[in-house]
Amino acid sequence: MAVKKRFMGIALAVVALALTVAGVVIAATDSNPGSLTKDPLTLNGYPPSSANLLVSVSTGADFSLSANVAVDFKSNKADAVVRIPVVVTSAAVELRLIKNRLYARSASASSGPWLDAKVKTPALFGVALELTKPDINLITGFQKTVTKSGYSTTYVFYRDHVALSSLLGSSTSSVLGSVRWTITVGSQGEVSKSTLTVKSKRTTTTVSVTVLSYNQPAPVATPSNVKPIPLAEIDKLLGSKYFTSLLIPRDFTSLSQASLS
Repeated sequence: MAVKKRFMGIALAVVALALTVAGVVIAATDSNPGSLTKDPLTLNGYPPSSANLLVSVSTGADFSLSANVAVDFKSNKADAVVRIPVVVTSAAVELRLIKNRLYARSASASSGPWLDAKVKTPALFGVALELTKPDINLITGFQKTVTKSGYSTTYVFYRDHVALSSLLGSSTSSVLGSVRWTITVGSQGEVSKSTLTVKSKRTTTTVSVTVLSYNQPAPVATPSNVKPIPLAEIDKLLGSKYFTSLLIPRDFTSLSQASLS
Protein backbone atom coordinates (compact mmCIF):
# COMPACT_ATOMS: atom_id res chain seq x y z
CA MET A 1 0.00 0.00 0.00
CA ALA A 2 2.83 2.41 0.83
CA VAL A 3 4.42 1.73 -2.55
CA LYS A 4 1.16 2.44 -4.37
CA LYS A 5 0.76 5.72 -2.50
CA ARG A 6 4.25 6.74 -3.57
CA PHE A 7 3.42 5.87 -7.18
CA MET A 8 0.35 8.06 -6.90
CA GLY A 9 2.57 10.88 -5.67
CA ILE A 10 4.67 10.65 -8.83
CA ALA A 11 1.75 10.30 -11.21
CA LEU A 12 -0.03 13.34 -9.81
CA ALA A 13 3.03 15.45 -9.01
CA VAL A 14 2.87 17.27 -12.32
CA VAL A 15 -0.82 18.09 -12.02
CA ALA A 16 -1.17 18.70 -8.29
CA LEU A 17 1.90 20.88 -7.89
CA ALA A 18 1.18 22.85 -11.04
CA LEU A 19 -2.40 23.55 -9.98
CA THR A 20 -1.51 24.73 -6.49
CA VAL A 21 1.43 26.93 -7.41
CA ALA A 22 1.50 29.79 -9.90
CA GLY A 23 2.45 31.12 -13.36
CA VAL A 24 4.71 32.69 -15.97
CA VAL A 25 4.22 35.87 -18.00
CA ILE A 26 1.66 35.04 -20.67
CA ALA A 27 2.97 37.77 -23.00
CA ALA A 28 6.35 36.05 -23.17
CA THR A 29 4.84 33.46 -25.53
CA ASP A 30 3.18 36.06 -27.77
CA SER A 31 5.18 37.87 -30.44
CA ASN A 32 2.56 40.64 -30.59
CA PRO A 33 0.83 40.94 -27.21
CA GLY A 34 -0.74 44.25 -28.13
CA SER A 35 -2.90 42.41 -30.66
CA LEU A 36 -4.76 40.57 -27.90
CA THR A 37 -7.85 42.62 -27.15
CA LYS A 38 -10.13 39.98 -25.65
CA ASP A 39 -9.38 37.51 -22.88
CA PRO A 40 -10.30 33.99 -24.16
CA LEU A 41 -10.29 32.44 -20.66
CA THR A 42 -12.84 34.64 -18.87
CA LEU A 43 -14.99 32.81 -16.33
CA ASN A 44 -17.39 35.61 -15.30
CA GLY A 45 -16.84 34.74 -11.65
CA TYR A 46 -18.00 31.12 -11.93
CA PRO A 47 -15.68 28.15 -11.21
CA PRO A 48 -14.90 26.22 -14.42
CA SER A 49 -16.59 22.87 -14.93
CA SER A 50 -13.50 21.61 -16.76
CA ALA A 51 -10.02 22.66 -17.87
CA ASN A 52 -7.49 21.58 -20.48
CA LEU A 53 -3.90 22.15 -19.41
CA LEU A 54 -0.39 21.84 -20.81
CA VAL A 55 2.05 20.95 -18.04
CA SER A 56 5.82 20.46 -17.97
CA VAL A 57 8.39 19.39 -15.38
CA SER A 58 12.16 19.56 -15.80
CA THR A 59 15.47 19.51 -13.97
CA GLY A 60 17.41 21.04 -16.85
CA ALA A 61 19.15 18.74 -19.32
CA ASP A 62 18.94 15.72 -16.98
CA PHE A 63 15.18 15.17 -16.97
CA SER A 64 12.01 16.61 -18.50
CA LEU A 65 8.46 15.59 -19.22
CA SER A 66 5.32 17.24 -20.53
CA ALA A 67 1.65 16.39 -20.25
CA ASN A 68 -1.70 17.32 -21.70
CA VAL A 69 -4.21 17.17 -18.85
CA ALA A 70 -8.00 17.23 -19.06
CA VAL A 71 -9.81 17.77 -15.74
CA ASP A 72 -13.55 17.35 -15.19
CA PHE A 73 -14.13 19.22 -11.93
CA LYS A 74 -17.82 18.28 -11.64
CA SER A 75 -17.25 14.51 -11.82
CA ASN A 76 -13.86 14.72 -10.03
CA LYS A 77 -12.04 12.93 -12.87
CA ALA A 78 -8.81 13.64 -14.72
CA ASP A 79 -6.98 12.28 -17.77
CA ALA A 80 -3.33 13.01 -18.58
CA VAL A 81 -1.09 11.99 -21.47
CA VAL A 82 2.48 12.26 -20.18
CA ARG A 83 5.43 12.38 -22.58
CA ILE A 84 8.94 11.50 -21.37
CA PRO A 85 11.88 12.01 -23.78
CA VAL A 86 13.85 8.81 -24.44
CA VAL A 87 17.10 9.31 -26.44
CA VAL A 88 15.90 10.67 -29.84
CA THR A 89 12.17 9.95 -29.36
CA SER A 90 9.70 9.97 -26.47
CA ALA A 91 7.53 7.55 -24.54
CA ALA A 92 3.94 8.49 -23.75
CA VAL A 93 1.84 7.21 -20.85
CA GLU A 94 -1.85 7.88 -20.30
CA LEU A 95 -3.11 8.28 -16.72
CA ARG A 96 -6.74 8.41 -15.58
CA LEU A 97 -7.90 9.34 -12.09
CA ILE A 98 -11.44 8.09 -11.43
CA LYS A 99 -13.25 7.33 -8.17
CA ASN A 100 -10.22 6.60 -5.99
CA ARG A 101 -8.47 4.58 -8.73
CA LEU A 102 -5.44 5.55 -10.78
CA TYR A 103 -5.18 3.82 -14.18
CA ALA A 104 -2.11 3.83 -16.44
CA ARG A 105 -1.08 2.39 -19.80
CA SER A 106 0.95 3.23 -22.89
CA ALA A 107 -0.69 6.11 -24.75
CA SER A 108 -0.02 4.32 -28.03
CA ALA A 109 -2.14 1.31 -27.03
CA SER A 110 -5.64 1.42 -28.49
CA SER A 111 -6.54 -1.70 -26.51
CA GLY A 112 -4.93 -3.90 -23.91
CA PRO A 113 -4.80 -3.81 -20.11
CA TRP A 114 -4.58 -0.76 -17.89
CA LEU A 115 -2.41 -0.90 -14.77
CA ASP A 116 -4.42 0.02 -11.72
CA ALA A 117 -3.78 1.32 -8.18
CA LYS A 118 -6.18 2.26 -5.40
CA VAL A 119 -5.64 5.87 -4.33
CA LYS A 120 -7.44 8.68 -2.54
CA THR A 121 -8.77 11.11 -5.12
CA PRO A 122 -8.24 14.77 -4.15
CA ALA A 123 -11.18 17.19 -4.22
CA LEU A 124 -10.62 18.67 -7.67
CA PHE A 125 -13.46 21.19 -7.33
CA GLY A 126 -11.34 23.01 -4.75
CA VAL A 127 -8.75 23.47 -7.50
CA ALA A 128 -11.46 24.96 -9.73
CA LEU A 129 -12.21 27.55 -7.07
CA GLU A 130 -8.55 28.56 -6.86
CA LEU A 131 -8.30 28.84 -10.64
CA THR A 132 -11.32 31.14 -10.78
CA LYS A 133 -9.70 33.95 -8.79
CA PRO A 134 -6.78 33.12 -6.47
CA ASP A 135 -6.50 35.40 -3.45
CA ILE A 136 -3.09 36.91 -4.15
CA ASN A 137 -3.21 39.06 -1.01
CA LEU A 138 -3.01 35.96 1.20
CA ILE A 139 0.45 35.10 -0.20
CA THR A 140 3.04 36.64 2.13
CA GLY A 141 6.63 35.99 3.12
CA PHE A 142 8.08 36.67 -0.36
CA GLN A 143 9.60 39.56 -2.23
CA LYS A 144 6.92 40.54 -4.76
CA THR A 145 6.80 42.35 -8.09
CA VAL A 146 3.78 43.03 -10.29
CA THR A 147 3.69 43.66 -14.06
CA LYS A 148 0.82 44.16 -16.50
CA SER A 149 0.54 43.44 -20.23
CA GLY A 150 -2.78 43.90 -22.00
CA TYR A 151 -5.46 42.13 -19.98
CA SER A 152 -2.91 40.00 -18.08
CA THR A 153 -1.34 40.71 -14.68
CA THR A 154 1.70 38.77 -13.50
CA TYR A 155 2.74 38.46 -9.86
CA VAL A 156 6.30 37.27 -9.20
CA PHE A 157 7.19 35.99 -5.72
CA TYR A 158 10.77 35.18 -4.70
CA ARG A 159 12.43 33.89 -1.56
CA ASP A 160 15.93 32.65 -0.80
CA HIS A 161 17.23 30.38 1.99
CA VAL A 162 14.26 28.01 1.75
CA ALA A 163 14.34 24.39 2.95
CA LEU A 164 13.92 22.07 -0.06
CA SER A 165 13.38 18.33 -0.14
CA SER A 166 13.24 15.63 -2.82
CA LEU A 167 9.79 14.70 -4.10
CA LEU A 168 10.59 11.12 -3.09
CA GLY A 169 13.16 11.79 -0.38
CA SER A 170 12.92 11.56 3.36
CA SER A 171 10.77 14.23 4.99
CA THR A 172 13.59 14.86 7.47
CA SER A 173 16.21 15.49 4.78
CA SER A 174 16.49 18.91 3.15
CA VAL A 175 18.85 21.38 1.47
CA LEU A 176 18.73 25.16 1.22
CA GLY A 177 17.79 26.92 -1.98
CA SER A 178 15.49 29.52 -3.54
CA VAL A 179 11.88 29.58 -4.74
CA ARG A 180 10.56 31.73 -7.59
CA TRP A 181 6.79 31.58 -7.87
CA THR A 182 4.82 33.52 -10.49
CA ILE A 183 1.08 33.83 -11.04
CA THR A 184 -0.44 35.23 -14.23
CA VAL A 185 -4.13 36.05 -14.18
CA GLY A 186 -6.48 37.30 -16.90
CA SER A 187 -8.91 40.20 -17.09
CA GLN A 188 -11.25 38.72 -14.48
CA GLY A 189 -8.53 37.31 -12.21
CA GLU A 190 -8.64 33.77 -13.62
CA VAL A 191 -5.36 31.81 -13.67
CA SER A 192 -3.98 31.54 -17.22
CA LYS A 193 -0.45 30.23 -16.86
CA SER A 194 1.89 29.23 -14.04
CA THR A 195 5.44 28.26 -13.08
CA LEU A 196 7.31 27.26 -9.93
CA THR A 197 11.12 27.24 -10.05
CA VAL A 198 13.00 25.65 -7.15
CA LYS A 199 16.77 25.99 -7.21
CA SER A 200 19.49 24.47 -5.02
CA LYS A 201 23.27 24.59 -5.39
CA ARG A 202 23.27 21.48 -7.59
CA THR A 203 19.90 21.33 -9.35
CA THR A 204 16.95 23.35 -10.60
CA THR A 205 13.39 22.01 -10.76
CA THR A 206 10.80 23.82 -12.87
CA VAL A 207 7.09 22.97 -12.89
CA SER A 208 4.85 24.97 -15.22
CA VAL A 209 1.25 24.87 -16.41
CA THR A 210 -0.57 26.66 -19.22
CA VAL A 211 -4.37 26.80 -19.26
CA LEU A 212 -5.37 25.98 -22.85
CA SER A 213 -9.10 26.30 -22.25
CA TYR A 214 -11.84 26.37 -19.65
CA ASN A 215 -15.32 24.79 -19.88
CA GLN A 216 -14.56 22.66 -22.94
CA PRO A 217 -15.60 18.96 -23.08
CA ALA A 218 -13.28 16.75 -21.02
CA PRO A 219 -14.78 13.23 -21.04
CA VAL A 220 -12.90 10.67 -18.91
CA ALA A 221 -14.14 7.09 -19.39
CA THR A 222 -13.55 4.32 -16.84
CA PRO A 223 -11.24 1.58 -18.25
CA SER A 224 -12.65 -1.95 -18.39
CA ASN A 225 -9.55 -4.12 -19.03
CA VAL A 226 -7.52 -3.65 -15.84
CA LYS A 227 -4.56 -5.36 -14.14
CA PRO A 228 -2.88 -4.58 -10.80
CA ILE A 229 0.35 -2.58 -11.03
CA PRO A 230 3.43 -4.86 -10.70
CA LEU A 231 5.13 -3.69 -7.51
CA ALA A 232 8.61 -4.55 -8.85
CA GLU A 233 8.07 -2.18 -11.78
CA ILE A 234 6.93 0.61 -9.46
CA ASP A 235 9.98 0.19 -7.23
CA LYS A 236 12.18 0.38 -10.32
CA LEU A 237 10.50 3.61 -11.39
CA LEU A 238 10.73 5.15 -7.93
CA GLY A 239 14.42 4.36 -7.76
CA SER A 240 15.16 6.42 -10.87
CA LYS A 241 17.59 9.27 -10.22
CA TYR A 242 15.40 11.51 -12.39
CA PHE A 243 12.49 11.39 -9.96
CA THR A 244 14.62 11.60 -6.84
CA SER A 245 16.27 14.76 -8.23
CA LEU A 246 12.95 16.65 -8.32
CA LEU A 247 12.95 19.25 -5.55
CA ILE A 248 9.96 20.95 -3.91
CA PRO A 249 9.69 23.39 -0.97
CA ARG A 250 9.60 21.32 2.18
CA ASP A 251 6.53 23.03 3.72
CA PHE A 252 5.10 25.02 0.85
CA THR A 253 1.68 25.88 2.30
CA SER A 254 3.11 27.22 5.57
CA LEU A 255 5.99 28.86 3.71
CA SER A 256 3.61 31.11 1.77
CA GLN A 257 2.27 32.55 5.03
CA ALA A 258 5.59 32.98 6.82
CA SER A 259 7.30 36.29 7.41
CA LEU A 260 10.48 37.20 5.60
CA SER A 261 13.53 36.75 7.82
